[in-house]
Amino acid sequence: MERKSFLPLLSILLLFMIPTLAFAEGAGEQAVDFGWLSILPPIIAIALAFITKQVLLSLFVGIFVGATMLNGWNPFYGFLRTFDEFLVGSMTDRGNVAVLIFLIVIGGMVGVINKMGGTVAIAEALSKKVKDARSAQLATWFLGIILFFDDYANLLIVGSTMSPLSDRMYVSKEKLSYIMDTSSASVVGMALISTWVGYEVGIIKNVFEGLGIEVSHYSMFIRSIPYSFYNIFNLFLALLIILLSRDYGPMYEAEMRERSNPISTSDIDKTELADGIKLKVSNALIPILTLVVVAFAGLWYNGYMNTEVSIDPFSLVGLRTCFGNAESSIVLLWASAVSSMVAMIMGIYQKIFTIGEAFDAWVEGGKSMTMACIILALAWSLGTVTERIGTAKFLVGIASDKLPFAILPMLVFFISAATSFATGTAWGAMAIVLPLAIPLAYSFVPKGGNPEMIVVTLSSVLSGSICGGHCSPISDTTILSSMMSGCGHLNHVNTQMPYVLTSAIVSSICYTIIGFTGMNVLWALLIGFAIIFGVVKFIGKPVPKEYIGKEGKQTP
Repeated sequence: MERKSFLPLLSILLLFMIPTLAFAEGAGEQAVDFGWLSILPPIIAIALAFITKQVLLSLFVGIFVGATMLNGWNPFYGFLRTFDEFLVGSMTDRGNVAVLIFLIVIGGMVGVINKMGGTVAIAEALSKKVKDARSAQLATWFLGIILFFDDYANLLIVGSTMSPLSDRMYVSKEKLSYIMDTSSASVVGMALISTWVGYEVGIIKNVFEGLGIEVSHYSMFIRSIPYSFYNIFNLFLALLIILLSRDYGPMYEAEMRERSNPISTSDIDKTELADGIKLKVSNALIPILTLVVVAFAGLWYNGYMNTEVSIDPFSLVGLRTCFGNAESSIVLLWASAVSSMVAMIMGIYQKIFTIGEAFDAWVEGGKSMTMACIILALAWSLGTVTERIGTAKFLVGIASDKLPFAILPMLVFFISAATSFATGTAWGAMAIVLPLAIPLAYSFVPKGGNPEMIVVTLSSVLSGSICGGHCSPISDTTILSSMMSGCGHLNHVNTQMPYVLTSAIVSSICYTIIGFTGMNVLWALLIGFAIIFGVVKFIGKPVPKEYIGKEGKQTP
């Protein structure tokens, strides 16, 4: 670590040690209301990440600080609990372990596909249709939209498929990562059927049943979709940036660097292929389609087996229920294992490699996901720490009793975003904020408040939670986006941040307008689209679609 990076870290730790020494009184987790101190672990982790550029170290320090706080401010016990309680705890959770194994297995699948030349074949085939950076970005955006059923699968498939093509068309890793991140959770969070919808509907159900309101919980979710301003505006912003070939902020610099002097190279292009191998698109397409089909079928089957009531599994309601009750992490593990086997069998049948070489390629592919697994484990541990010390509840509580009705959706949107940003989990933010925000909105209805504001508030929580996750360096989807695109993690966060803030600010404006005027949602959307168009048109700078070289000459 550089000395200039070490000094800020040392200063922060020394400041932390002052209350630590003052309050250290033995071991054992303390039931304490930490108040403002509850935001200390995530703030330290996020601040250190930007200061030191060391994500692993920053996450670990954040966990250590939280563990120390929970153990009477005793740093010795805090250090021990960091490992034996929080890190081990994140690795013993059934869902977390399934996700980690899924990442390794699908990484292995990609390794086998690379060995067969599948991803190179796709890049070659698409390059005949995709002629420049804009069309490569557009293809990435559309592929992300199509794979709407799960954010993890979305990122892994899109990343492994589009990374080599993006490199060839001189799209920066930062831009690829941004498009992937945007077209994953934003889409999955609004899809009629996805791994997210069941979770969201489940929380909605608990909240409305607690209020004694009889309503179709799924229909409430459907009604909230048009008000999901952040998700809609974020997708529109990405599409507009692509179509107009204009960028702003750090992303503009990254794109101009790539067009004039590219530094990114595709790992796939460097893959050693067997002599005389015939490149076939099917060598990549069949395993990937197998993954998608098995994932869909698995989600339906697993959810149906977990459904206690009798339903028609082939009806729309039945499909939604099945998807909602499915253990997505387990199902994705099944799908990745089956697709890995299919890829191996295809390569062995074509005599591209032997069984031993197939497993060697699989192992090498799995190794590429090691860093992602480590970061995710640390991020989950930090999430557990923030839950224990009450970070999210504090953020919600400081303003929940003082919210004027007209600005309720806007403020709830930012509270949800702040909670998700600090904890690194959109799902956690939804679970914390929604049970508090909806009753608050409902309490205004008997006083003459617009009942539709309940739906608006509901949507502001869901989309705000996704917003916070998009700009949080400790969010799992943010981590996977940078890893699968080959982008430096903090480079991804820095370049994406202006775009996230643009969509967030425009969303808050629309929530405020609706709160004060009761305007039809379509007019609010049109206002938001117009603002975003103006930002891209007048603030964004044009970026060439082709490689211009050091001498400023276009290169085919």
